[in-house]
Amino acid sequence: MAFFQNLSIFTFLLLTLAFPFANAATFEVRNNCGFTVWAAAVPGGGRQLDQGQTWPFNVDAGTKGARIWARTGCNFDGAGNGRCQTGDCGGILQCTAYGQPPNTLAEYALNQFNNLDFFDISLVDGFNVPMEFSPTSNGCTRVIRCTADINGQCPNELKAPGGCNNPCTVFKTDQYCCNSGSCEPTDYSKFFKSRCPDAYSYPKDDQTSTFTCPGGTNYKVVFCP
Repeated sequence: MAFFQNLSIFTFLLLTLAFPFANAATFEVRNNCGFTVWAAAVPGGGRQLDQGQTWPFNVDAGTKGARIWARTGCNFDGAGNGRCQTGDCGGILQCTAYGQPPNTLAEYALNQFNNLDFFDISLVDGFNVPMEFSPTSNGCTRVIRCTADINGQCPNELKAPGGCNNPCTVFKTDQYCCNSGSCEPTDYSKFFKSRCPDAYSYPKDDQTSTFTCPGGTNYKVVFCP
């Protein structure tokens, strides 16, 4: 009897450990830009994507604080060490940390409150390439996009090589960074919001910028849709 009891406990533990993996979400990242990008994901790592190439990977259920972004102007050696003009994550191909601004972000958290996924496009770290972030399963159909020519229209004081900075990156003040926990839209955040209404334009831009799907949904991120 003790053997079977132990076996049952062992089986239960195996099922418990395996549960998050059974409900992993699949993400597909596609580069539609007319140039090479080095896709980055935390969790996920990184991969060079030439025009038209895709990168599928799975993310465990319950993951939060996750990001996908494009790096541009990169040069890596055979060991995966190098640098990128935008979105660099510590000089390595396989990112384990967030990228350096400016970079357009796809952000998400899986299986959170009421077993919902939360996802958004954020310009809080600035902009480098146009982006689309959309669900591909579970009957969830809300597509969010940021496809304006923000680099070409970027205010002079926010311009950066290969992209357009968010004002927090440049000025580092509470007005733009919302460090105190409360802040209002600014002329700079309105510049971003008017061009990409779906995207976060400053840290407290939650009401019009966060979207949900049922847990277990799969997603795609397209650069230059």
